[in-house]
Amino acid sequence: MVHALTTTGPPTHTHCPYCALQCAMSVTPSAGDGPATITPEQFPTNRGGLCRKGWTSAGLLDHPDRLTTPLIRVDGHLRPTDWDTALTRVTDGIRRAQASGGPDAVAVFGGGGLTNEKAYTLGKFTRLALGSRLVDYNGRWCMSSAAAGANRSFGLDRGLPFPVTDLDDARAVLLIGANPADTMPPFVQHLDTAAAAGGMVVADPRLSATAHRAVDGGGIHLRLRPGTDAALALGLLHVAVVGGHLDTEYVSARTSGFEDAWAIAANWMPDRTERVTGVSADQLERTVELLAGSRDAGTGAYVLTARGAEQHSRGTDTVGAVIALALALGLPGRTGTGYGTLTGQGNGQGGREHGQKADQLPGYRMITDPAARAHVAAVWGVEPEEIPGPGLSAFELLDALGQPGGPTAMLLHASNPVVSAPDADRVTSRLRSLDTLVVADFVLSETAELADVVLPVPQWAEEEGTLTNLEGRVLRRRRSVTPPEGARDELWIWNELARRLGRRPDRFPTDPRVVFDELARASAGGKADYSAMDWDRLDAGEALFWPCGADTPAGTPRMFLDRFATEDGRARFAVAAVDPPAEDTCADYPLLGTTGRVLSHYQSGAQTRRVPELLSADPEMWVQVHPVVARAVGLDDGGRARVVSRRGAVEALVRCDEDMRTDTLFLPFHYSGAARANLVTLPELDPYSRMPQFKACAVRLEAA
Repeated sequence: MVHALTTTGPPTHTHCPYCALQCAMSVTPSAGDGPATITPEQFPTNRGGLCRKGWTSAGLLDHPDRLTTPLIRVDGHLRPTDWDTALTRVTDGIRRAQASGGPDAVAVFGGGGLTNEKAYTLGKFTRLALGSRLVDYNGRWCMSSAAAGANRSFGLDRGLPFPVTDLDDARAVLLIGANPADTMPPFVQHLDTAAAAGGMVVADPRLSATAHRAVDGGGIHLRLRPGTDAALALGLLHVAVVGGHLDTEYVSARTSGFEDAWAIAANWMPDRTERVTGVSADQLERTVELLAGSRDAGTGAYVLTARGAEQHSRGTDTVGAVIALALALGLPGRTGTGYGTLTGQGNGQGGREHGQKADQLPGYRMITDPAARAHVAAVWGVEPEEIPGPGLSAFELLDALGQPGGPTAMLLHASNPVVSAPDADRVTSRLRSLDTLVVADFVLSETAELADVVLPVPQWAEEEGTLTNLEGRVLRRRRSVTPPEGARDELWIWNELARRLGRRPDRFPTDPRVVFDELARASAGGKADYSAMDWDRLDAGEALFWPCGADTPAGTPRMFLDRFATEDGRARFAVAAVDPPAEDTCADYPLLGTTGRVLSHYQSGAQTRRVPELLSADPEMWVQVHPVVARAVGLDDGGRARVVSRRGAVEALVRCDEDMRTDTLFLPFHYSGAARANLVTLPELDPYSRMPQFKACAVRLEAA
């Protein structure tokens, strides 16, 4: 049965289901079988704008592919069933796994699209109802290196430690590994002043839409070799110091560790940086002069990173090097200047704060901290020792599935690792090896197709809750349409599973407002303190940025103005030597492959590939490559190619682009089957964040 919106009603103010900009919109249900109507709303992040994904977001609410009844695998095929049968199958699978392998025989995998309430409950359910330590989420592949780097340097991780509107007046902005013109288009209006002033600088191996915007305004495109972002940052730091742009007063008063950082950066002279990165010494000097000049003139200077710089096996060190550049220039913790990172997923920020990460408890508390365990245990009504210890990071967790001593059952929510995980064939094989795979989703994703049980759940416009956007601003997601009759909310599912497993269901409330109030108490005193927030304040339209607790009841739009969140209040220079690439090119694999998003699609594409307007804009997989590289293997624009790495091969149409580097090719990661970009990516993990190496792997191009 397809969901039909049968009644009209007033528009409901809510936020877009896609990226972390969380553009404001209204949803108006339609009469009859027509789709709901989306209307953009004025809001600081989007100012009445939406991208094409936001405009078409109602298309999935009544889509023919919508799941409206549970499915179970019978004789190798997924068949419709009722909820009692489906949950009995889930419960039996959990019991069977734990009877033979103990609590950790069941693993849980979450997602950055879950509301705060669901992210919180998922972590709590895993640890209390299942007794398992094995929970992590796909945000590990999005924000973990940025988070680790910010925590090392600032003592706290919030994507943007200032409102996005602070960028509006800045005349110099450096973006490293970020392409918001495609990934979050309404954000780009906040860069208008910098672009018009010729002060927009974009570091990207490609001449992306964002880099085009910079160049068109007289700014700079730093076309670096994939994987050399840390070297670039250290080269810029070298130029800043040698060129006399070091803010010595700020460094002395507000930071520590500069001398150690300089001992490393001193070796990154412009000519060496140019040889390694491909960015000219002149561009390095112009970039630093733009940032320092705008800082000195009081017209604003910011440094921003995103996944291009962070999704590497040494991404944490790269973030540390970029933060060191910002600290040397005296930017963080001041009004009108700063450093930040552009969070990707809709609730990528909130999703990593409240307990669905392997090493964290609610409030951004570390699970190994005895005081943190005691606080959360008191809120949960258990003894601290009842909370399991740290588990495995996302890829390590998936790689352990079905292996000796590993989990034999998994509950998977709001994620599609068959498409999104690195070394995707390997991960798919692990998922297939499970005795019981349970997937909760609203469409049959590529991962759900492998499941033993599929549970249909509501989607964004059908649920109540909160999300936290890239600024640390907590937002209300409001239910605007009725979910299909056969769908059940995840909070209900976890409550019902707890009851069936003989656990206390009252520990897992089904009312999201009740869950938020508990979440707020659990976060009290933590880095991400929500304890002074409640739904009444949010519904009244208050702009509440965390931390928002007993000492900061009005919230904290701008962080670090007085001190950083470290023990001594100083920001730390955390710079490491640049390591060799995790995988270098060779005669068999002479090119560097890098991946990213495109304007029309989002994440694994399970949603956007089902929206006709979005699919028609980018209907199939392609590889962007310099025409000289294509011709060398007998290919032209529009030809069919294979991109081959040591792990697998991707089939794609060739898009020739003379602006591409001749050592690099680009693959969007939204497609399925043999067109999955992650068939070739490298699962080498960052030692601190456990981020895989998505953004640089050795490949070759050949005719299909």
